[in-house]
Amino acid sequence: MSQLKQPAEPQSVTVTKSENYRNSYANSVQVRMSVWDFFLVFGTMHRDTQKEMEIENFQGIYLSPQQAKALLNVLGHNLAQYEQTFGELALEPQFVPPGGPVH
Repeated sequence: MSQLKQPAEPQSVTVTKSENYRNSYANSVQVRMSVWDFFLVFGTMHRDTQKEMEIENFQGIYLSPQQAKALLNVLGHNLAQYEQTFGELALEPQFVPPGGPVH
């Protein structure tokens, strides 16, 4: 039985920005998943009154399960470095929108 060869690692990587590239700030991320992918919806949360909160979503990104796991690893590594440098982060109580998961 022959084994599949893994593609060779590139010797260099060039990163460019598409004409649609933009920087944005998000303080809300919703995660939805299905058997095929993860869908991250980024938005900005505004709290106008004690009882009312508004989330304005501005970008949705689909990731394969493999890319979602790679993102988890990269974020975990970077958060560990951040906390080592600046101290442990405390999380506020989490807001979960009504309606449950979407598949």
